[in-house]
Order: sequence, then C-alpha cells, then structure tokens
Amino acid sequence: MFYDAVKNAHGFDIDPFKALVAPRPIAWVSTLSQDGVANLAPFSYFNAFAQNPHYVAFGIGPVKDTLRNIEATREFAVSLVTFDLKERMNATSAHVGPEVDEFELAGLGKAPCRMIAPPRVAESPAALECRLFQIVPLPGDTGEAEDHMVIGRVLGIHIDDRYIRDGRVDTAAMQPIARLGYSEYTTVTEAWRMRRPE
Repeated sequence: MFYDAVKNAHGFDIDPFKALVAPRPIAWVSTLSQDGVANLAPFSYFNAFAQNPHYVAFGIGPVKDTLRNIEATREFAVSLVTFDLKERMNATSAHVGPEVDEFELAGLGKAPCRMIAPPRVAESPAALECRLFQIVPLPGDTGEAEDHMVIGRVLGIHIDDRYIRDGRVDTAAMQPIARLGYSEYTTVTEAWRMRRPE
C-alpha cells in the first residue's frame, strides 16, 4: 500500500507511522523547575545524532513541564529505561501538575549529576548529562509549532560498572526497552556484530 502522509489518509483506525519508525529508544528526561521541583518524563522520539562531540535530541509535543524547565534552566539528564524499570517509567508518563515530583510518584531514587543540577534516575544503569543546544519548533499544517525537537550536548556520562566487560559496555545485559507502535514495546536481550566493508 501507499498513502499520502500529509493528508494521513491511511485508512487504519490508528496511524501506522510510529510502528514503522521502530524500535525507538526512550529518553527518560529529568529536569528541575526554577522552583527546584524535579520532573521526570519519558519520550520515545529520541536518538543520538553526533559522535564528537556527542549530541542527542528528543521530540516533545504540546508544551509540557519538561520543555518549560529546559527553556528556563538549559539542562536535562537522560536516563536509560530497562525492562526492570518499565512500570515505573510508565508511571512517570502520567499527566500531573508541575508541583508533582515524578521521582516520588514512581518510587524512584535521585542520584546527583556532576555537571548539571537535575538529578538522574538512581536505579538506571546509564545516564547522560546534557546542556541545551537548541530547541527547534516543528510547525504543523497551520504554521504554528505543535511539536518541538530538543537538542542537547552531552556533557557527562554515567555507566554502572557492572555492565562494563572487557572494555566495552554490555548493552544487552542492561535489557534496555524501546518503543514500537501503538502501545507496544520491545526489550533488547541479545546483540550480534557485523563489520562494515573496509
């Protein structure tokens, strides 16, 4: 089949777009409000976009606490979501007021970052400390920005030593989860290698 993605005339009950751009890693983004309230929320439009220096970006819909906090403080951390943390990650996606600390809501510990003020998820095996580089408005058909892409430069990286083996990070052992389409997720449980041609 083929369908016009601008008109989104696919004929399905649910838009298949997210089921095709998959799997997508989940950015579990922690920020601080100007009043010092911690915020934690998952975003499945996320990936890494540069190697040296490191940049990551995630997409965010209509203005949320996460975006307001990043605009105000220019800092955020991204913690890795693993299979063991999936339920608590889901709990942090609840629609709550800006006065609610999602770490407390989900029963998660706060670990300090070294180069930024927001905490990271203590239970997560890896986290990225980021400084805002740019927020890119993504206009809809009306011309108004309905979504935004947040680009951050990675300043510091935390890795649980239990997952470092023979000088490499054993990503599969961490069992990170990723988003598929609809309400579906997947878990990384194995890894294989393939060298590109010289």
